Amino acid sequence: MDKNLKFVQEQMIKRTMENLEKNNMEAFYVEDEVGVIKKISEFVKEGDTVSVGGSQTLFETGVIDFLRSGKFNFLDRYAGNLNAEEIKEIYRKSFFADVYLTSTNALTENGELYNVDGNGNRVAAMLYGPDSVIVIAGVNKIVKDLEAAILRNKQIAAPANNIRLNRNNPCTKVGYCMECKSPERICNEYVLIRRQGKKGRIKVIIVGKELGY
Repeated sequence: MDKNLKFVQEQMIKRTMENLEKNNMEAFYVEDEVGVIKKISEFVKEGDTVSVGGSQTLFETGVIDFLRSGKFNFLDRYAGNLNAEEIKEIYRKSFFADVYLTSTNALTENGELYNVDGNGNRVAAMLYGPDSVIVIAGVNKIVKDLEAAILRNKQIAAPANNIRLNRNNPCTKVGYCMECKSPERICNEYVLIRRQGKKGRIKVIIVGKELGY
């Protein structure tokens, strides 16, 4: 990256991390996927019960494979041959997890987490239940403010996730949110975490590369 652009990015990350800390969320920066695994290893202990939210970022960073190592009691929503009831049970058990890992649809420079969910299980666990929540976000998820976070979801996260999940919704045809009323709509629960009541419960790891949607 050009050194001038790198400086701009570094200042954006610095502002975001400072504001996360002001909002009672711990903030960390790592350069790449190796750094991600090293950092979460500091927070996830062998034998811990861990669960995850739906996230492309967790696959891209190798977190899912790390949790499948056998060292943890991993409530693996992605395990093969799970039926709907078994997945539902994993969602419920996630509230009792020691650690919950996920990404975010957008992270504002004001230190806020903005997410849009289909079933609500991911945002519900982020809000309450697990003792520790680790959010992993590529630098591409950082936006200026809430308005920009909403726009990012409409123009990037929503259509990309609909395509990933093979949903027959209008955004998969045009590439941006159409505010549809489709029965397959996955944009149902809109949640802004502006501040964390329990200091340090939410830990945000910012990665210096583009990850996920």
